[in-house]
Parts: sequence; C-alpha cells; structure tokens
Amino acid sequence: MNTESPAFWMPFTANRLFRDAPRMLSSASGMYYRSADGREILDGTAGLWCVNAGHARAPIREAVARQLETLDFAPSFSMGHPLAFELAERLARHAPSGLNRVFLTNSGSEAVDSALKIALAYHRLRGEPQRTLLVGRERAYHGVGFGGMSVGGIPKNREAWQSVLLPAAHLRHTHDLTRNAFALGQPAHGVELAEDLERIVREQGAERIAAVIVEPIAGSTGVLIPPRGYLERLRELCTRYGLLLIFDEVITGFGRSGAWFASHQFGVRPDLMTLAKGLTNGCIPMGAVLVDRAIHEQFLSGPRAEIDLYHGYTYSAHPVACAAAIATLAIHEQENLAGRAAQLAPQWQRCAHALRGLPGLIDIRNYGLIAAVEFAAQPQRAPTRAYDIFCKCFERGLLARATGNVLAFSPPLTIEPAQIESLFTILAESIRATP
Repeated sequence: MNTESPAFWMPFTANRLFRDAPRMLSSASGMYYRSADGREILDGTAGLWCVNAGHARAPIREAVARQLETLDFAPSFSMGHPLAFELAERLARHAPSGLNRVFLTNSGSEAVDSALKIALAYHRLRGEPQRTLLVGRERAYHGVGFGGMSVGGIPKNREAWQSVLLPAAHLRHTHDLTRNAFALGQPAHGVELAEDLERIVREQGAERIAAVIVEPIAGSTGVLIPPRGYLERLRELCTRYGLLLIFDEVITGFGRSGAWFASHQFGVRPDLMTLAKGLTNGCIPMGAVLVDRAIHEQFLSGPRAEIDLYHGYTYSAHPVACAAAIATLAIHEQENLAGRAAQLAPQWQRCAHALRGLPGLIDIRNYGLIAAVEFAAQPQRAPTRAYDIFCKCFERGLLARATGNVLAFSPPLTIEPAQIESLFTILAESIRATP
C-alpha cells in the first residue's frame, strides 16, 4: 500500500492520522478478522454494526455464488424477479404487524431518504401538501443523504451543507449523565424529553409536520439508550397529531436488541421502518423501508396506469443482494440469533459494568448486545483518549469503534461466552495502558 499518498480517500476517517499508522484487515471468519500482519482480531463491532451472523457464513457465500451464475442483474423498473418478492415476503413475516410493504434500497442512507420521501408524498396524496416539516433528534445519525443529514443531529455532518438541507426541527437528545450514568439497560429518567414534540407542535403547528424519525437506540453517537416510556410517549404524540413515526433500525434491526427489531423489544410500532447493515450480514450493500399497508394503499389511489412512486434506484432489489439477504434471514431463523442475543445479554451487561472505576471512565451503557463506555472529555487532546484506546485494543487483538469520547461495541450475535470475557478483558487492559 502506498502510505505516502494513497489513492483511496477513506470515509469518516482522519486520513492523515491513518496514514501514519495504517490498520489493515486481510480476511475474516466467524468471530475474527485477520490483520495484514497475520494477527487474529476479535470483532467487537460486527464490522460496522453489520455482521450479526458472523463472518464468511457458508450459506450466504453459496447463495451469492449461485445467484451470480443464474441471474447477475435484473432491472426493477416495470420488471421483476422472484427473489425480490420472496425477500419482501420474508421480511414482512418478521416485521411489526401491518408493516408488510417493502421498498428495497442499497444502503441505510438510501432507506432513510426513501422513507422521508414516502412520508412527504403520502401527506400530499391525502390532501395535506403543507405537511413538509420533518422532525429529527439531536445526536441522531440517519445516513449521509440530504434528507438524512437534514433530520440528523450531528453538527459536523451538517455544517458544510447547512444552506441546502431540508426544513427540519430537532428534539433534544436523551443523554443525561447527571441522572442516568451507569444505568443498567434503559435509564430511569428522561421520558419527559418526549414532550419536546409538543413544543415543536406549538411552535410550528401540527398541520405543517409530516414525520418524526428516531433511532430506537442511537448508535453512531455513542449508544444512547431510550429512557423508560420515552418511545411509547413519542408514539402517543405522533398518533394524536397525525404525524408519521419512522424508526431508523439500520443498527438495531436483526437481533441486536434481543428481538428481531427494537420496535418489538420496546413494544412500540412505527409507521415506517428503515433497515440495512444486518439485512445481508454486511456482505453486499442493501437497505429496505418497511411501510404500513395503509400508507402504501394511499399510493394506489390514482389511475391504474400511473407510476405509484416516482422514486427508485438502478440497484433496487438487486438479485445478488436479495439472495444474500434471504440466506441471512434463514440463518437468523434457524439459529434464533435474536433469542441468543437476549440469552447472552445478562453476561454482556455484567462484563461491561465490571469496568466501572477504571481511569477516566464516566459512563457505561448497554442494551441487548450493545455497549458503550464513555470517557471524560479532554478539550486540548487530539485525537481523543477513546481513539487512543481503540488503537491499543487493535494492537491487543480487539476491534472496537471510537466515536468522540466513546468506545462502542456490538459483536456478531454468534459470540461465545468466553469471547465476551476476552473482549472486556482486552478493553480493560487497553484502558489501563492508555494515559
């Protein structure tokens, strides 16, 4: 690799910092990556929240190979192929009740932008074209499309494009260290933050608001667990004011929370749901929007010959991605990976919270097989201590995810109990070894 001036411009990376000390992965199998220098690296992040069924699963590889030999590409504009319909049926089977219409995309970013466009178009079809305001949340990540950036709440992701983003209002985030530090699972305090939606309704008018989008568990900004009752209250308010509720389950979908979807886990049914990442176990890009049947039927109210939705992608329902997704869903069904995550969650929680008291550690958060450890901010330090610990973890054989002052963990759901112990042992050693 040319480390002096590489051609590859890496996404969401301090490229010059990486160039000084490249971390290269050469292969993966099961729970482990192998580094370019031949070391085993325990995957503590399922790649990037994607590889929920473990790496290099034979059924997925074989399904992809068969599909490439059979039908490598098929257009989905006024054409179809059987796997697209099979995948949609299988997804609908596991979705919350009524979310049984499936629009296929190629990523989480595309899924979010598609869901927002569907929400806006739906209100227009119902005779309420003035409903154009979208509501997101501070510290939210909804991808990098212009719609997703508009409702997202990460300032750095927005600042260069602020002048061209869609109109959006934002709820306050739910992260409250003063009351909820070291909570086990859902924090006890913060349900009242859902009342921010009432404030936005008063300021903007309910008749102007199209949809509210939230991650059930915010992942990319450091694993923010919803306070008890918070999501339920958002659902109540959206129903009261005629707003569509969109759950971004790109990270929480496919077993991560201990159920197929976090909407099941928390008992809250959205009107639309976005998916990606674990849908194909990370092996081929794919996303999806699950849509309530009543919303979909509104699009069928026009003339029979008219296009229902003027939106789509060349690679929507790509046959190879469909094959990978179907094989992935079959593994989840056969191995009950969501149930496995729920079964392992108590040990995961115990090991995570055993880190309490280590130097500089100010919070530990967990739910299902997700965890985050947060460190005290050091304003003059660049990179952050969390980033330095991330590097130390990699040297010791563990892949972590650094985001600001937080290290996040979300291993494949195939992780074994001994590997959970190993993960947190390496993390503890790395924390102690980092000034």
